[in-house]
Amino acid sequence: MPKRGKAYQDSTKLVERNKFHELEEAIKLVKQTSKAKFDETVELHIKLGVDGRHADQQVRGAIVLPHGTGKTKRVLVVAKGEKAEEAEKAGADFVGAEDIITKIQSENWFDFDVIVATPDMMGQLGRLGRVLGPKGLMPNPKSGTVTFDIERAVNEIKAGKVEYRLDKTNIVHVSIGKVSFEDVKLIENMQALVEALVKAKPAAAKGTYLRSVTIASTMGPGIKLNAAKL
Repeated sequence: MPKRGKAYQDSTKLVERNKFHELEEAIKLVKQTSKAKFDETVELHIKLGVDGRHADQQVRGAIVLPHGTGKTKRVLVVAKGEKAEEAEKAGADFVGAEDIITKIQSENWFDFDVIVATPDMMGQLGRLGRVLGPKGLMPNPKSGTVTFDIERAVNEIKAGKVEYRLDKTNIVHVSIGKVSFEDVKLIENMQALVEALVKAKPAAAKGTYLRSVTIASTMGPGIKLNAAKL
């Protein structure tokens, strides 16, 4: 197991390992345990009472956080004609069609954070599934990244839209802001995310849905939250 640095070890002393914290207290602890010299991201990790191996228990979607994430994402739009022009006017960082798909494939180019594509381009873009899929970059209708409403999609991403989806252990990992955010902004972002997850609860899910909730800064220790009160 890798040896932790002194700053991290000092931070862990501030957190009671088996204590479940109230939301306001947890936010303050996240800030106290953030020791890095940069503005760390605040991350939320939620284990759900579902089995992602079954299609009827998948949890995936997207939400525009009330106060954004503190990071401006680079958006690539794959579209043609009027929709390409719409993307440029909306402020997309990169716009292209077959040319941009070839660039990704031949040059291993990934200088972007999100891809938005029109439905008519998905047949060609789908050929890059093996490359884009593992990186979490493949556009998906459930997250609003496969659409003809390009302007809205780009604006929402720039405003702080985040995607949530299960990993292989049925945990959702989402950034909800920066340590420099005011406490109330982090709280409201987190509440919006939890509400979205609750609304996305699959009908096939049984038992406790929010199994565990942990919050942490990029370099800080995990702080357990009282999931029942969320």
